[in-house]
Amino acid sequence: MADQTALKKPNTDIKTEHVDVLIAGAGISGIGAAYHLRDQCAGKRFVVLEALEDFGGTWRMHTYPGIRSDSDLYTFGYRFKPWIGPPIATAEEILSYMGDVIDENELDDHIRYQHKITAARWSSKDKLWTVDVTRGDTGEALRFTTNFLWMCQGYYNHAEGYTPEWDGMDDFEGEIVHPQTWPEDIDLSGKRVICIGSGATAATLVPAIAGECAHVTLLQRSPTYFFPAENRNELADELHRIGVDAKLVHDIARKKALFDQQEMTQRCIDEPEVVKEELLAAAREYLGPDFDIDTHFTPKYRPWQQRLAFIPDGDLFQGLAAGQASVVTDQIERFTKKGILLKSGKELEADIIVTATGFNLSVLGGIPFEVDGAPVDFSKTVTYRGMMFTGVPNMVWVFGYFRASWTLRVDLVADFVCRLIKHMDAKGVREVQAAFRAEDKDMDILPWMDSDNFNPGYLMRSQHLMPKRGSNYIWQHTQDYWRERDELPELDLNAEEFAYEA
Repeated sequence: MADQTALKKPNTDIKTEHVDVLIAGAGISGIGAAYHLRDQCAGKRFVVLEALEDFGGTWRMHTYPGIRSDSDLYTFGYRFKPWIGPPIATAEEILSYMGDVIDENELDDHIRYQHKITAARWSSKDKLWTVDVTRGDTGEALRFTTNFLWMCQGYYNHAEGYTPEWDGMDDFEGEIVHPQTWPEDIDLSGKRVICIGSGATAATLVPAIAGECAHVTLLQRSPTYFFPAENRNELADELHRIGVDAKLVHDIARKKALFDQQEMTQRCIDEPEVVKEELLAAAREYLGPDFDIDTHFTPKYRPWQQRLAFIPDGDLFQGLAAGQASVVTDQIERFTKKGILLKSGKELEADIIVTATGFNLSVLGGIPFEVDGAPVDFSKTVTYRGMMFTGVPNMVWVFGYFRASWTLRVDLVADFVCRLIKHMDAKGVREVQAAFRAEDKDMDILPWMDSDNFNPGYLMRSQHLMPKRGSNYIWQHTQDYWRERDELPELDLNAEEFAYEA
């Protein structure tokens, strides 16, 4: 339920500014949205509101050692901006890339930093969103009105990561750290570190600190699949070497990466046992025949039922093979003064415990929304293709892909939004919302994601907060880029599911 106090009518003396489109967030989604809006909807006045002091979102907030992409930059990068560099990039490299996009396309004048959205209200009478904002640097209250609201603020709580409550945590005499709030002054030298987790964050952090601390133990409650490969794109490197234009190299490398990803995803569905054996064989190449692969790197689920973590140059496995790191697969009984007692009875001693245990999902930034005076509970809405929501006019949310790069959907959704805005102008209408067709009236209403299809912990913990999906195809976020890349550009904007008002 939205915060009712935040939805109260604020002081009418607050300075108000009107824009045609308001973009929430200056991360990878928001900067992409701004580029496409400027490129495709010339003349539209827009602003990007960002709560942080600078652009970058995830890549600005996360500062833990080794922070990097876990998707290749040929598909995680924008389709309009060539990527030149290794496929897996550091946060610093990604921020530099985003900064170039901002500079090259003169987007900086449209971005308002330290502008935190505190409430958003839609008026059907005025056909406008009213968005309340607080400036982080001055505390000043501001207001924006806008015809269209484009939510690009990501899907997790930036302020605090997810850490389970284990017995005895207060007894531990060392330091407990979550990667999402990594301390600037932490000293790992000579320290024994336990990193709890089995996902991309743990796989990134462990090799990054293995040479700095005395020893690091990866403690995973269950294994995950890892995909080790060289951090280079042989095709792109050769094309660059022979002088092919960077934009053409980017397009070719992108197409090849997408083809390979589609093939891999389909194989995980069609022949999961074969793919499983291939992944385990790749791990054995680094870890040797005597390593206990069955215990530590053989999950119970099929490949890609949870995110498949890429490890560039097999760095995690290299650290394990060299003895700088070790892996323990067990359940946690409790924390102790010296470390962690496991269900098996073994105690792991540590000076620092890192909880790489995931994040807390945030639906639309946790902003309280209101439509015509009534608070919006998004868990009671149904999504149209993971972008729009029943009963919420003139708003689109960018929610990316789990099995493909997030940014691929940024580009697709941006094309849809720009085409929709131009279509509304041509029709002379000021309001649009997703509405059930006659054939949708009796469809089943289901959770946002089918857990048999994809079931990461952060989504399962918070799925009750998410919008619902319908059993009919258009009322789902399918997670299928390879289908959406053909479907979204061809959507009939006059179809029955789009309800317009003048």
